Amino acid sequence: MRGLVLGLLALSGAAGASDTDELLAALKRARTLEARGTVEVTVLFPPRDTPTRVAAALPRVPFRPALLARNFEVRRVGEEAVARRPATRYELTPKVGQAARWTLWIDTQWNIPLAYQEDFQDGTVARRAAFLKVNARPTAVRVALPSAPEGLRRALLAALPGLRLPAGTQPVAVRGRPNGGLEVSLTDGLNVLALVVSPRGVRAAPGIASRRVGGGYVWLVGNLPQAALDSALAGISRVEPAALGTFLKADASNP
Repeated sequence: MRGLVLGLLALSGAAGASDTDELLAALKRARTLEARGTVEVTVLFPPRDTPTRVAAALPRVPFRPALLARNFEVRRVGEEAVARRPATRYELTPKVGQAARWTLWIDTQWNIPLAYQEDFQDGTVARRAAFLKVNARPTAVRVALPSAPEGLRRALLAALPGLRLPAGTQPVAVRGRPNGGLEVSLTDGLNVLALVVSPRGVRAAPGIASRRVGGGYVWLVGNLPQAALDSALAGISRVEPAALGTFLKADASNP
């Protein structure tokens, strides 16, 4: 299958496809085809009472190709078996900032993911999902990723003057919260952070920054060093949530 994919790229004028091109082709294919079987999923961040569970498919990660290509160096590092199937291993390292690092294993024949791993900056595992057993054939799926609302970044910076978005991240969706306030999803193409405007604070914990602004609070939650989370919020001078009102019903996105 890999030979066929690369052959088609060559015929279309994309001969000599880079490691990034190869990986993005696999992630695009995963929108229409996925492996099924037995998956071991371990989530160590955020912490939970039972970090490991079993699933029938890899939990979906909202990979966003344009941002991924912009923000990460992609390197093909060799072949490894996953659930007794040959797979190609790719390592993804952030070009700027202190974002988490990722490793993806792509099935050599089907050209779809069989495993992924997210690591903290120090190399320890934040989460991992990998097939233990794989069904004989992949399953057709349909995954839609609509584009980001136009003007959302500008509106967010107007709503939170002084906000410093972590390196490489873009706002991609806004939703209201049941207890008041709103939540903005930020992504660099791989990692997702939650930026929350709330009438209440939040208990201090690893991966959470919280700052009182006026009569409310702003939180930033994600897999970044604490100093980076704190720095993003440090300059916010006021909160103007009305600037985001027109985006509250907008769909989630993929630049």
